[in-house]
Amino acid sequence: MSAKKILCIIGLNILGVALFLSWYLPVNHGFWFAIDKSIFYFFNNLVAESRAFLYLVAFTNFRAFDAVAFLIMAVIFFLYFRKKDAKGKRWMFAMGITMLLSIILVKLVDNRLGIDRLSASAYFDSLHGHVNFVSKMTGWHVKDRSATSFPGDHGMCLLIFTSFMGRYLGKKAFWSGLAVFLLFSLPRIMSGAHWFTDVAVGSLSIVLVVLSWVLLTPLSDKVIAWLEPKLPLKFFEKTDTLMHH
Repeated sequence: MSAKKILCIIGLNILGVALFLSWYLPVNHGFWFAIDKSIFYFFNNLVAESRAFLYLVAFTNFRAFDAVAFLIMAVIFFLYFRKKDAKGKRWMFAMGITMLLSIILVKLVDNRLGIDRLSASAYFDSLHGHVNFVSKMTGWHVKDRSATSFPGDHGMCLLIFTSFMGRYLGKKAFWSGLAVFLLFSLPRIMSGAHWFTDVAVGSLSIVLVVLSWVLLTPLSDKVIAWLEPKLPLKFFEKTDTLMHH
């Protein structure tokens, strides 16, 4: 492994830890709380002022809507998958499995942190009760509160997808993944089910630290190389034949 990669890993770890500690150590999360509060009330007031925005937030916070994000990620993955020959398809499938294993690894780190944090909506409701809950305003069963909102699970999964796309499929795939991350992390923040920092600090800091050791060391390449021969090439040859007919 090159010195440049080692320095990059160290830099990303320092950045991730510093980002997390800038939120974790100060009383009441320091300057981050003011940012969180202003973002929460911007959207929370807007759902009361605009009926169209209220129903947009409600619609995008149905749990079923989460499937849309995963569908779009699957489409992005498939667009690259279909261009590969049988061996390339097998390699991509192994890469996909490695990505899922990375999600499990990141989740294990998250569980070790053991941080319980009320969502923005639940927190401010417990203080004074003046919160516009999207579920109450629409009568729809949507995600607008949480007892454990830090870090943002959706944000972590989307960032892992984005990172793998960039590492293995190039800049265009990275920007596509980043667009999905930004678009589908926003609804939970708009509804108050997550604080801004659940994603911008929680998801990002954990992914920076953990994935730097997965993607910038030989680890992910070795896992993919180990998985590849265990996947039957004939299956991918048949898939390749079907796609070209």
